[in-house]
Amino acid sequence: MHILGIETSCDETAAAVVRRDAAGRGEILSNVVLSQTQDHAPYGGVVPEIAARAHIDHLDRLVAQAMKQAGLSFAELDGVAATAGPGLLGGLLVGLTTAKAIALGHGKPLLAVNHLEGHALTARLLGQVEFPYLLLLISGGHTQFQIVAGVGRYHRLGSTIDDALGEAFDKVAKLVGLGYPGGPQVEAFARRGNPQRFAFPRPLKGRKDCNFSFSGLKTAVREAVKGLGVLSEQDVADVCASFEAAVADTMADRLAMAAQAFRAAHPDVARPPLIVAGGVAANQKLKAVFEDAAARHGLALIVPPARLCTDNAAMIAWAGAERLILGLTDDLGVAARARWPLDQAQAPVYGAGKLGAKA
Repeated sequence: MHILGIETSCDETAAAVVRRDAAGRGEILSNVVLSQTQDHAPYGGVVPEIAARAHIDHLDRLVAQAMKQAGLSFAELDGVAATAGPGLLGGLLVGLTTAKAIALGHGKPLLAVNHLEGHALTARLLGQVEFPYLLLLISGGHTQFQIVAGVGRYHRLGSTIDDALGEAFDKVAKLVGLGYPGGPQVEAFARRGNPQRFAFPRPLKGRKDCNFSFSGLKTAVREAVKGLGVLSEQDVADVCASFEAAVADTMADRLAMAAQAFRAAHPDVARPPLIVAGGVAANQKLKAVFEDAAARHGLALIVPPARLCTDNAAMIAWAGAERLILGLTDDLGVAARARWPLDQAQAPVYGAGKLGAKA
C-alpha cells in the first residue's frame, strides 16, 4: 500500500509518501520537510500564529513535491494520513483539513494519526521490530517511557512531572544567551566545557519509578548563571557541559528503572528492543548513555536517524499504514486535538473532542 502523510503539528511543514509491502516492510518514497526555525528564532520559541500561516503558505506545494518525488498520482494512493494531535491547534487544522480534502476528493481512507504514535512506530518503518518494546520519547514537548504492545496499544511507565527534556535544553540555552533552537547549541558548547565545574542536581535519581523532572535542574542552572555575572565563552561552555552531564546521569538512572519495569511486565521477552525517538535523541552524549544502558540491561537499542527523530511526515504516513492494515480509519468529522495522550491513541474524537492530560 501507498500512504501520503502530512505533518503540521508544530514548526515543521512536511509531506511524505511511504510504501508498505505485504510482508510489512516499509520504504520511504519521498520525505519533504520545510523547517520554520528561522521564522521563529527572533522570538526565542515557536509562535503559533506564525507557524499556522507558514503551513498554509507552503503545505500544498510540499504535498505536490512529495507526490512527484514518489512518482504517484493521488488515484494510486491507498490512504491519506495526517497528524491530528497533539500539537498547536492552528497548525493541526491546516494539515488535517488538507488531508480531509484529498481523501474526500479522491475517495481515499482518512487516517488521523497521533503525532506521538508516529514517533513510537518509526522503528518498524526501518526494520522488522516486533511488539512489545520499550519506547523512550524525548522531544521539546514530551518526555516519557511507554510499553508499545501494538498499534494503538500503549502503557505509560512514566513521564515528566514538569518540563520536557527538549524544553529544558531550550531554557538553559536562553539562560546562557544562546539562540533558538537551544538543544544543538547547548550540545555544541558542552563539547568544549568542563562537565565537573558545576555540581547540578540529578532529579529523581534513585527513585523507584520511571518519571522525570527537569524544573529543579533548570532552576539550579539559573542560579549558577546569576552568580557568575557577565558570562565568558568558557563559562557558557562549562554550564552547558555540566547541565548535559546532569541530564546524562539522570537518563541512565531512569533507563534502569524503565528496563526493570518492562521486564516485570514482559518477562518472556529475552532481549527487549529499546526505541529512542524524538528530537533530543540526536544528542550524541545522550546516545552514548543509551548505548551503555542497553548493554548493561540487555536491551536491543534502536535510534532512528536524525532526519526521522525530528518531526517529519514519513513517520505519520507509516503510522497511517499500520492503522490502515488493521482497519483503523477515521470519519471526515474527526477533530484536531491540542492534547492527545499516546495512551489514548486508539480512540478517534469527533466534534469538539475532549482534552486529555498533558501528553
